[in-house]
Amino acid sequence: MSSRAHLCEGGPVNDDWEKRVAAAWATFDDYDEEHGADFRAVIDELVAELSADSPLGPFEQACAWDSTGHSDKAVPLYREALARGLSGYKGRRTRIQLASSLRNIGEAEEGVKLLTPELLTPSDELDDAVRACLALCLADLGREREGLALVIGALAPHLPRYQRSMANYARLLVEPEA
Repeated sequence: MSSRAHLCEGGPVNDDWEKRVAAAWATFDDYDEEHGADFRAVIDELVAELSADSPLGPFEQACAWDSTGHSDKAVPLYREALARGLSGYKGRRTRIQLASSLRNIGEAEEGVKLLTPELLTPSDELDDAVRACLALCLADLGREREGLALVIGALAPHLPRYQRSMANYARLLVEPEA
């Protein structure tokens, strides 16, 4: 490993490897639906360079399966990445993407259980994605008002006006009437 190796949410990773993974993902739109396997092969080649116990391998493979329309194949890989200790930003991404995939395969309740604790974690740029995905899971479970409250609450801070009103409306969607 080069002297530029660093700890990346679960193990040492070479900066060059991270750049090559990012470059591979930058080409994703060059692959049409019929060539999803070709894209997954590119990711598999990069994953083959990692240690066998790296949590980044199953994470990247899950992302590739998910992005090519195979949530069912992605779910066990996301779970494996988390079981191997993927944490931090990529760990949070994994939980969001796993919840989305679970919803896609009819397991929205598990997605809700996975994402609800994320509402209490320190804030970052993924907060809105957590809320959006959780809202979709809730809607699939017939809990649309809760989902709508999450989405409006996430949207409110981005509005040029009406932030306070929208935040209150979001709260009122789920508060019991007095």
